[in-house]
Amino acid sequence: MSRSRCILHVDMDAFYASVEVRDNPSLAGLPLVVGGMGGRGVVAAASYEVRRFGVHSAMPMSEAKRRCPQLVCVAPRMARYRQVSELVFSVFEQFTPQIEGLSLDEAYLDISASLNLFGSPRTIGEQIKKRIYEATGLCASVGAGPNKLVAKIASDMDKPNGLRIIEDSQVAAIFRALPVYRLHGIGKKTAAQLEALGIATCGDLSQATDAQLKPVFGRYASAIRARARGQDDRAVVSDWEEKQVSAEETFAVDLHRPEALRREIVGLADRAASRLRHKALVTCCVTVKIRTADFQTLTRSHTFAPPTDDTRQITQIAQHLLQSWRALVPDDKVRLLGVSLRDLAPATQLDLFASAAIESSVHTQPNGQQATKRLDPLLDGIRGRFGAGAVTRASALPTKTPPDP
Repeated sequence: MSRSRCILHVDMDAFYASVEVRDNPSLAGLPLVVGGMGGRGVVAAASYEVRRFGVHSAMPMSEAKRRCPQLVCVAPRMARYRQVSELVFSVFEQFTPQIEGLSLDEAYLDISASLNLFGSPRTIGEQIKKRIYEATGLCASVGAGPNKLVAKIASDMDKPNGLRIIEDSQVAAIFRALPVYRLHGIGKKTAAQLEALGIATCGDLSQATDAQLKPVFGRYASAIRARARGQDDRAVVSDWEEKQVSAEETFAVDLHRPEALRREIVGLADRAASRLRHKALVTCCVTVKIRTADFQTLTRSHTFAPPTDDTRQITQIAQHLLQSWRALVPDDKVRLLGVSLRDLAPATQLDLFASAAIESSVHTQPNGQQATKRLDPLLDGIRGRFGAGAVTRASALPTKTPPDP
């Protein structure tokens, strides 16, 4: 592999299900799914035992039960998964600061500058797998390649508990034979369209003409051809660059009721603000990310001054942004919510505004602001000692309003 660039893709195997088995060994070997158990529930994660029946994540629970009547279903425990995820990412940090987290259980690592210190990509991959297992008792699959695309393909080749290294010299041959549906972003419908054109492999795709591809991919035809050759110049965008601090949640069951949405956005704003203070940063831009049940994703942002790390202010802005969107589409169901804090600066800049009230277009009452300024570090300290789920703000707790079905 070229020493100029080496990317790892690390993907935990059946993460949610594996955590449940680790915490409850009686579930080992069973056709286990994690997800919503109601009539509208969906599969959030599926063990390898149940995947043999064609059950997979995002499948309606009713269909999963039809395919595997003996399946065992447990409800998600997101706080627990986040705890284990923190252990996994702490292993990554032992090898490189260049980490791009994709989810709780998946990340890209740029180890280009780590090879001289820790050894070959295979050695580093083996060590990461070993240390993750020692820290969590869970298995990970690791792929290495000269770019993110190749590394992701590699990590999926020997699952579960796999380790695959794709050298520069191997990329062309591997991608020539790779089925087109293995490329990220090409789903079943697109793959069927390509197959109708006689395009079954990435080799076929790399040789296809604009006349064939533009009706399918439009102006992205050239980019798709490049990806079919294993070409990808995307950099690993590290959280350490502090471009934003965020928290988001994908729900096992789409949310609709205002109370459920309010509770989630409060919790996400709290988590994001806590992470901001942990990094000794302040923000002057709050962004809310919303993904609807039909997989449409949009964002709403509010910029203000002076900057803040105050949970109450951040929460009020996030709630206002969500409510503004909700007023336009009161019937849309929500699959994912996120709160990100951008335009960051060192927390020491707050000293410049010590004599001014910190407020935005979403106003905070002075007494309430003083109270939350005392409360924020207290909660941060409890969570730092006992874990992120040790204490929850009352505003993030369920009310007597029935939950979303």
